[in-house]
Amino acid sequence: MSNQFVSEMEKDNLDETIQYVTIFISDQLFGLPISRVHDVFVPESVTRVPMSQAEIAGVLNLRGRIVTAIDMRKRLGLGPLETEGSLMAIGIEFKEESYGLIIDSVGEVLDLSESSRQAVPSNLDPRWADIAAGVHRLENNLMVILDVDRVLGDMVTTNVAA
Repeated sequence: MSNQFVSEMEKDNLDETIQYVTIFISDQLFGLPISRVHDVFVPESVTRVPMSQAEIAGVLNLRGRIVTAIDMRKRLGLGPLETEGSLMAIGIEFKEESYGLIIDSVGEVLDLSESSRQAVPSNLDPRWADIAAGVHRLENNLMVILDVDRVLGDMVTTNVAA
């Protein structure tokens, strides 16, 4: 009886639905678990930080909070957006700090089953594979799941005593 209970619990975990905020960077569809997203906004004024990493676009003020803006195109080794238009940003928290991921555009919110999530394909562009937590194959597209910890992990260094 207990083995059946465990199997049902495992099945429930696989049937779990996760909501993703979809975003686009260079025409590639990415998904962020909605639980990681705090804001979606248009960055108005970004102040460059001298001697910062190239991926750091600067800092901005978001409702009274200082937020580090990360240029996801630079983070992925891509060129600047060719068409003029307003960029979008996704507000997230990482290690108790606020960040804004500057992206090309925001899509919709998708409810996807955890059971349809797949491992990162071996032929996925290495720039995307490095920051991916898996993929979902959709009807007409492949959605790469962004792993916030990987996106920011090697950019944000903390001095931790051993």
